[in-house]
Amino acid sequence: MYIPFFFIYDFDGCGEKVSAPCFCCEENCGFYLHKACAEAPLELNHPFHHDHPLLLMQKPPYSDSDVKCICDFCDERCEKFIYHCSCGLDFHIKCALFTFNIAENNLKELEHFALQHPLISTENGDEELEDVSKCFGCREPLANYTHFSPNCGFNLHEKCTELPFKMNHVCQRKHPLVLQFNSERLSCKICGVTRRRGFIYGCSPCKFAVHIECVSASLDLVVEDKSHEHPFTLFTRRSSFICDACGVEGSYASYICCTCNIMVHTKCTSLPRIIKSKWHDHRLFHKNFLHMEDFRVLDCILCHEEVSTDHGSYYCSKCDVIFHVKCLMKDKDLYKIVENEDEKFADESVSSITKVLEWNEAGEATVIEHITHIHHLTLSDRVGEYDNKCWEGCLLPISASFYYWCDFFLHKVCAELPKVKDVWIHPCQSPLDLTLNEVFQCVGCHYLSNAFAYTCEECKQCICLRCIIALTHGARTCVGHKHPVFLHIEYRGRCVACGDNSVGLLRCKYCDFSLDHKCFSLPLTAQHKSDEHLLSLTYHDDNSYSESHFCDVCKERRDPNLWFYHCATCDTSAHVNCVLDKYRFVILGSIVGVDEDVHEHPLTVVKKKYYYPNCSFCGKPCVNLALECTGCNFIVHFECP
Repeated sequence: MYIPFFFIYDFDGCGEKVSAPCFCCEENCGFYLHKACAEAPLELNHPFHHDHPLLLMQKPPYSDSDVKCICDFCDERCEKFIYHCSCGLDFHIKCALFTFNIAENNLKELEHFALQHPLISTENGDEELEDVSKCFGCREPLANYTHFSPNCGFNLHEKCTELPFKMNHVCQRKHPLVLQFNSERLSCKICGVTRRRGFIYGCSPCKFAVHIECVSASLDLVVEDKSHEHPFTLFTRRSSFICDACGVEGSYASYICCTCNIMVHTKCTSLPRIIKSKWHDHRLFHKNFLHMEDFRVLDCILCHEEVSTDHGSYYCSKCDVIFHVKCLMKDKDLYKIVENEDEKFADESVSSITKVLEWNEAGEATVIEHITHIHHLTLSDRVGEYDNKCWEGCLLPISASFYYWCDFFLHKVCAELPKVKDVWIHPCQSPLDLTLNEVFQCVGCHYLSNAFAYTCEECKQCICLRCIIALTHGARTCVGHKHPVFLHIEYRGRCVACGDNSVGLLRCKYCDFSLDHKCFSLPLTAQHKSDEHLLSLTYHDDNSYSESHFCDVCKERRDPNLWFYHCATCDTSAHVNCVLDKYRFVILGSIVGVDEDVHEHPLTVVKKKYYYPNCSFCGKPCVNLALECTGCNFIVHFECP
């Protein structure tokens, strides 16, 4: 039944809630269709996708419930009526019909859409304006262009509705370029970027694609930029080349500097000369050519593939560190362009060592003053004498050279940490400050701790030193493995230690060995009340008797292929989590300040072993970590306040 009036419904065809003439079910079951959706053809031969027809389907044709169907035009999820192609293209019914009208130059279909300015006032009502969206056609911001903004949510530049269907271009003289969808996911021949959504100009026989903004923009014959001392001249060619600035292949449009004898992408004519990245503590410099002998290792510390010194790269002048340009500049939020070489950054190697009092012949600081302790600290390597102590910084057992005085021990690596540090896993732009003696929950490993941490003043989140060390790029010596491991932030796999599947693992180049950052810092030895001896971290169970693969603490079955703690004298074996206390990074005796509505006095971190007083908050016994007031009869569970 057709309803020729204007009502507001949730329409089953396109899913939009709008006022429009519609069809509805005579049985009044709540099924509604726009007139345009009801009259949509079952098979659409779309001018922007002439290889195959688009078939109308009531639901996405994917049996896997985990696969989300995303419209290749507007980038929104498709849940109801869609147009689908066998090559993998999916479109909302509204997107397919909308673009079809544009392709057929049916601009009369757009007459009811308001032509407006894309900028709207901000919420506070001041004179500032903000860009509310991107154009669905070219994916560029709507700012500075009038655009069509239909009630159903489309935003399209007016200029994108007037694009010619075919055009000739200097970069492709063999065939004309045709306006189309990027169904083959081709990268733009001018800018090199692959963008699956929106429009492109393409030549299917030649596998040629150019973005709308790239093909319409006039390429300057001469480009001058302060990042390069000489001007670049446009050079069009039909064969590929390797960009001397970034080392990535390019084609068709390039710029050359005859003085330096280099050829670069259009975008690389303005590549920044100096950047400050969250991946590294020092500023990084760009050079088109480097001397191989200046670097001991030529692997990019982000992707771990070799960097060619014949082409451009970023490097640190203070460290043996080199980066691919594409790896370093992949995420714009992780670096800043340094305009002035004399610009100072707060996070550039301001050490937490306040003063060095003595040096040895090898150039090591042997006696220091440190911001965390009132006494002078002395360097020592007598690890065996203090195997029952923990470093104050990371609260891991002593296993390497350290600074100490009285009963204070500080790992040498922890002592040399900077006061302020940029951390790539933290989203805020400002660097983090080194803090101590505050109870916090690490956002990296989720353990509670009051050891050293890096804290963001902006969002107050904290990251512990163990996560900072494990998630820093570079070669890492790993217990239980003969080769060094490297951080792969995008790798998804199974940790050999705990068996969990996760993303961002420390991996070996030569073996199928992956370790998550929490297991990377497991202590080599640990104590547990079930055994009088120290338990040693063990990496595989050689015992062939399956009945022996049980945890002697929880009495549950244990996977012999995963890491565990073992006492060779008593033949005790136990899960890692059964041996290590979940509060192992909280220092007993620490003073914790709490809000006045919790208690009027500071509280002390305690662990009750012999008697279990009831919690002043919940009334249940405090059988583990608790906060106790030494001045009055007040105690609460660690989690209760």
